[in-house]
Amino acid sequence: MKRLICSLMMGTGLLAASGASAQALRPDQTQFRALYKELVETNTTLSVGSCTEAAAKMQAHLTEAGYPAADLHPFAAPDHPKEGGLVAVLPGTDPKARPVLLLAHIDVVEAKRADWARDPFTLVEEDGYFYARGSSDDKAMAAVWVDTMARLKAQHIKLKRTVKMALTCGEETEGAFNGAGWLATHERPLVDAAFALNEGGGGQLDESGKRLLLSVEAAEKTPQNYDLTVTNPGGHSSRPVKDNAIYHLAAALMRVSQYDFPIQFNDANRAYFTAMSKIVGGEKGAAMTALMADPHDAKAAAIVTADPSWNTALRTTCVATLLNAGHATNALPQRAVANVNCRIFPGVSTDAVQQKLAEIVADPAVVITLPDHRGPLAKPTPMAPEVMGPIRTITAKYYPGVPVVPTLLAGATDGVFMGDVGIPTYGVSGFFHEPDGGHIHGLNERIGVKTLYEGRDYLFDLVKLYGQ
Repeated sequence: MKRLICSLMMGTGLLAASGASAQALRPDQTQFRALYKELVETNTTLSVGSCTEAAAKMQAHLTEAGYPAADLHPFAAPDHPKEGGLVAVLPGTDPKARPVLLLAHIDVVEAKRADWARDPFTLVEEDGYFYARGSSDDKAMAAVWVDTMARLKAQHIKLKRTVKMALTCGEETEGAFNGAGWLATHERPLVDAAFALNEGGGGQLDESGKRLLLSVEAAEKTPQNYDLTVTNPGGHSSRPVKDNAIYHLAAALMRVSQYDFPIQFNDANRAYFTAMSKIVGGEKGAAMTALMADPHDAKAAAIVTADPSWNTALRTTCVATLLNAGHATNALPQRAVANVNCRIFPGVSTDAVQQKLAEIVADPAVVITLPDHRGPLAKPTPMAPEVMGPIRTITAKYYPGVPVVPTLLAGATDGVFMGDVGIPTYGVSGFFHEPDGGHIHGLNERIGVKTLYEGRDYLFDLVKLYGQ
C-alpha cells in the first residue's frame, strides 16, 4: 500500500491524508480525531445500537470543555430508551439575536460485518480515507458540531448569537422514533432558532478529484414507502397456474421500473442546473440549458438523466428495495409483497404518487398501500442573504473559485421537521465527496481524511461568523 507523507498547512487546516502511517496533526485535530473515532465506533443502528449511549459520550466531551449541566439537555422518550439525543446551548451575549441551531443525526444505517471488507464499526484510516458505517452519514457532521461547541467554550469565544446543537436519532429508519421530530413538537422552545445548519449540502468533486461546486440544500424530496401486495389461495406446486402471486408482483415491478415520472423544475434545481451547465459545458451543459427551456425535450432529457444524480434531481423516482414472497418451496405462493421506495418531488403529494403507481401497475390483484409516513411534506428553504452571505465568505476563504450553488436534495433529512415548525434549515458542509457520494448507505462507507479536517475548520469558522 502506498503511504503518503503529508504536509500540514497551518493557516487553513489543510491536511494531506495518508494511509496507515502516522500523520502530522495539530493537537486540536488529534483531539477531534479521538472524539470522531469514539462516536463512529459507538454502534447506533436501530437493531442493536444505542443513540442514547452515543449522546452520553458526546455530553461528557462538552462537560469536560466547561459546559454546566444547565446548558446540557439529554433527552429520551420513555418508550424509546435507546433512541435518545442531546441538546447543548452556548448562550450568546445579545438576547435580541436569535440563535443558530446545529443539527445532526447520530443513528446510522444497518451494516452486516460479513458484507464489508472492514469491520463497519471500527474506524479504519486507509489510503487517505476514513472507513466505517457513519464515517460520513452523519457522524462526520455530528462530531464536528460537538467539537465546534467544545472549541467555542474552551477558547472562551464570546458570540452575540446563542449557538445550540441538537444530536438526534431516527433519521435513517422510516417509521422509527425520530428525535428531531420529537424536539420540534415536544421541546420547541429548547431548539428555537432563526435557522438551522444540517446535512444535505456539501462539496462535489468530478472524476479527477477537482472541486466543482459547494451545494447548499434549498429543498429536499419527500421519502415515502409503498407496499405492493398480492394475495392468492395458493396450492401445491405440482399444479402450477398462471394466477401466481409472485408473477403478478414481478410484472408490476417491471412496469414500475420502466416508468419515468415527468421532469419538473423549481427554484432549487433550476439554480443547480444553471450553474452546472456552465461548469460541465459541452454537450451535457447544452442539454441542461435546453431542458430548462423545455422539460419535454426528449433528446436533452436523455443526455442529462443518464447521470443518476442528475436524474433524481429532476423528477419523482420510485424503486423496489425489498421483496418477501411465498412460504414453502413446494407450494404456490399465497402472498407476495414488495416495498417500493419513492423520493417525491416538492409539491407532489403522496396520494398522487400512490394513484400513479396504481395506474402504472394496472393490475387489480396488486394492492398498493402506505405502510407509514416519515413526517411532514418537505418545504422549500428561502435562500436568505443573511445565511447565504457567510457561506459564500467562508467558501471563498477555504475553496477560492468554487461556486456556492443552491440545490434540490434527492434524499431526505431531519430538516423537514424543523422547517415544519418555522425553523428554516440549510444543508451545508465543507466536506467534498466523489460522484458516488462516499458509498453512503452502501458497503465500505468512507470520507476523505483531508476533507474531514478541512470541513471541520470550515464549519467552525462559519458558526463563528454567524455568531458575530
